[in-house]
Amino acid sequence: MASAAEQMAANLSWGALGKATDLRQRIFFTIGLLMVYRLGTYIPVPGIDGSALREFMDTATAGIGGMLNMFTGGAISRMGIFALGIMPYISASIIVQLMASMVPKLEQLKKEGEQGRKKINQYTRYGTVFLATFQAWGIAMSLEAGDLVTDPGMFFRAACVITLVGGTMFLMWLGEQITARGIGNGISLIIFVGIVAEIPAALAQFFSQGRSGAISPAVIVGVIVMVVAVIAFVVFMERALRKIHIQYPRRQVGMKIYDGGSSHLPVKVNPAGVIPAIFASSLLLLPVTISTFSGAQTGPVMSTILAYFGPGQPLYLLFFAGMIIFFAYFYTANVAFKVDDVAENLKNQNGFIPGIRPGKKTEEYLEYVVNRVLVLGSAYLAAVCLLPEVLRDQFGIPFYFGGTSVLIVVSVTMDTINQVQSHLLAHQYEGLIERSQLRGRKRNGAKTPTRR
Repeated sequence: MASAAEQMAANLSWGALGKATDLRQRIFFTIGLLMVYRLGTYIPVPGIDGSALREFMDTATAGIGGMLNMFTGGAISRMGIFALGIMPYISASIIVQLMASMVPKLEQLKKEGEQGRKKINQYTRYGTVFLATFQAWGIAMSLEAGDLVTDPGMFFRAACVITLVGGTMFLMWLGEQITARGIGNGISLIIFVGIVAEIPAALAQFFSQGRSGAISPAVIVGVIVMVVAVIAFVVFMERALRKIHIQYPRRQVGMKIYDGGSSHLPVKVNPAGVIPAIFASSLLLLPVTISTFSGAQTGPVMSTILAYFGPGQPLYLLFFAGMIIFFAYFYTANVAFKVDDVAENLKNQNGFIPGIRPGKKTEEYLEYVVNRVLVLGSAYLAAVCLLPEVLRDQFGIPFYFGGTSVLIVVSVTMDTINQVQSHLLAHQYEGLIERSQLRGRKRNGAKTPTRR
């Protein structure tokens, strides 16, 4: 039988959005900041030769440049001020989180609550500035080497570095503001909007290739069926749960004795969501971003990296799958589902798993369950991200129809809708509480005689 909360959630009407003033303001705030981001992708870096850049990007977007273009919302194809996108911040977050699990000082900061979290965020920002500066300098040098600059020299390099680093830091600030004062995860929404905004152009290119005969009609139909099947599979897996039965003992409050209750602890098959795919893609983009624009001037080391780690190559697929599986376990254990915190909370609430002692035994059992569930969850993530990659490399399908882009779009959409529904549910609860209080006051006022 469904609980009262589940029944209320099932009866939610989107017409209640008009009454939820705070939610409406959050949605408008989020849309406004995302519009600012999209406008910024069209503001070019000073000193770029526009015609030469367009000619170069016509060939570069077929390879690793397509991945860069997807994650930057097309900004890198136009060399906009947001050409680096949010990837330096994601890379810095990966490095800081990895160090926090190995360095005792950072591990202690994680346990200090809000102050420790602010300090770790500060270190992440410093890392973002360093990585963005490194990548921006590499892009500036590569642009000069590829003859894509009108006036090469130190002035252009400095202007390019300052513009790109400033754009990345502004995007990081936008993401934090959306998370704090808007709806959804700001960083994921920025990537989501970048992908969605470029899908119409990718569709037009895809169908034009079909009309010209470069892609057969059977491949076009197959791609459409594949995308629909992947979307349905992602929705099914993202909603899949492993429910752990929780029992609460009988308790006495004053002179009353309350019977013990039971509930379920939901463990998602993929607790980390879309984060492992974004982290893995970010690490793949870190070395190749520098050499994207250099063309024939690429050094021997970068040429080897591009040869072996290009989309569709065996080492690329192996590294991508390994990183996805690693980050699925790492992010779940350190952020998404911390078994020690869950076990401690159950112990404090006098809840227990039948047959399992509270405390350390509960923590070990939860770790055992989560690790086994993540075998399926990480394999699902790797399959969704890799299978379309192989097909795309074989049939020349645009990168926007790959597994990573579909996974990000579907997961972020589901997460944002869930947050909107949560706000609507909270607003409905507040209305019920206010009405019950008003009725209680009227009833008390009617029954209580007036004393003179």
